[in-house]
Amino acid sequence: MLAPWRLAYGLRKHPSSILLIVQVLGILSYPLMENTGIGRALFGAMSIAVLSLVLWVINRASSHWVAWLLAVPSVSMSLLANFAGMPALLPWAHALESILYFYAVAGLIRYMLGDMRVTTDELVAAATTFTLLAWAFAYAFSACQAWIPGSFSAVSIPPQPRSWMELLFLSFSTLSGVGLSDIVPLSPSARALTMLAMFSGVMYIAIAVSRLIALTVIRQQKH
Repeated sequence: MLAPWRLAYGLRKHPSSILLIVQVLGILSYPLMENTGIGRALFGAMSIAVLSLVLWVINRASSHWVAWLLAVPSVSMSLLANFAGMPALLPWAHALESILYFYAVAGLIRYMLGDMRVTTDELVAAATTFTLLAWAFAYAFSACQAWIPGSFSAVSIPPQPRSWMELLFLSFSTLSGVGLSDIVPLSPSARALTMLAMFSGVMYIAIAVSRLIALTVIRQQKH
């Protein structure tokens, strides 16, 4: 385990790197937690805590209280849903987590576009922002299928609630534009969310990533 001063230094020096590592670990570990409510709840709480810390380090402004305002009830409802037998709270927890991740995406994009100088952490933030977008839409998909049954279906499989990994896979596939997902949105709300994910993926590449690449090339040409 990292000593507190090492974690503080890492957050201050490379906040985006720590968040990206947590997100990648989530992708690798979620298959092992697929049928374990306790594991998903605990890892979700850890991810939100790290996300809130990174937002605080990046923004260094009073606006970081918004992240905690979303994170605290979200984690509380998620824990109650998994440990206290209150599953009806889980869609609300996922809806709040989706808003929180979209808020984090806005904060990181503002961080990347805040100046004309490209740092290593800003380059890592570009990858981190993409994973946050994927998480945000996956949580939105999860809340959607809970409130509107039959919103998503798999190819050749009747409509039924899709697992978290299936929804996360759909989110990554839609945002990246590769079109490899076998999960199909069926309800109008599910299709609207999927279209927003398509649009967000294209615009993120076109605006944020292309700008960072252009500034990096300009910096290299000057040297």
